[in-house]
Amino acid sequence: MKILLTCCFAFILALPGTATPGQNLSSTGDETSQMVTCANLIYAGTRSSVCFSDSFLRNVAEDSTIATARKFKPVKLTDGEVYQFPFAVMTGEGEFSLRENEREQLKNYLLGGGFLLASAGCSNKEWDRAFRGEIAAIFPDLQLKPLPMDHEIFNTLHEIADLKTKGEEAKLEGLEIGGKIVLVYSSDGLNDTSTMHGCCCCGGNEIKNAQQVNANILVYALLQ
Repeated sequence: MKILLTCCFAFILALPGTATPGQNLSSTGDETSQMVTCANLIYAGTRSSVCFSDSFLRNVAEDSTIATARKFKPVKLTDGEVYQFPFAVMTGEGEFSLRENEREQLKNYLLGGGFLLASAGCSNKEWDRAFRGEIAAIFPDLQLKPLPMDHEIFNTLHEIADLKTKGEEAKLEGLEIGGKIVLVYSSDGLNDTSTMHGCCCCGGNEIKNAQQVNANILVYALLQ
C-alpha cells in the first residue's frame, strides 16, 4: 500500500536561467500532479556523479504518492538551471576543488531551498577530505553534524533502525541552516552501487540499505 504524503515541493516552475541566486524555491498549482526530478551535479569543471544509483527514485514513486522522474538530470553546478531542482546528488572519488563560482552557486542553492545528498564514492578518503573542506569554505560558521538514528529522516517512508554495512559502523551527517537540514552527507557511501551496471565498491564501507535511506532522505527534503 502506498503511503499518502502531502508534500511542500521545493522547486520552481521556471525556464532555465530565470532563477535568481538565493531565491526561495517554491511551487505553484496542483502540487500532487508535479513530478519531482533530481539533479546530478557536474562540479569542479567536468566531474560528475557517475556511480550513484537512481533506484531510490522508483522506490519513492512505488511506496508513496510522490511522482518522480526515474532518472537523474545532469546539471552543471554553475548553471542557473540548478535552481529548478529541489534535490541534487553529488559523489565521486579522489581530490577535487570547486571553482569560486561553483561555491557561490552551491551556497545560494542551499540557502534558497535546495537540498543536497552527497556521498564519498566507495568511502574514498580523498573525496571525503575535499568535500569537507569545500563545505567548510562555503559555510565557515556551520559544520556537518552526525544525525542520530532517532532523527525523523530515518522514518519518513521506511523505518530504518540501522545503517547496514559490512560490519564497520556508519553514520550520516547533516548541515542545518535556519533550523532545517539542507544537506545530508555520508563518508561511508550511499551510492547503492549493487544496483548500478558497471559500478562497484571495492573495499569501501558502503551502506547496503542505501536505497531505502536515500528514499527517506528525498521524502524528508520534500516535506520540509
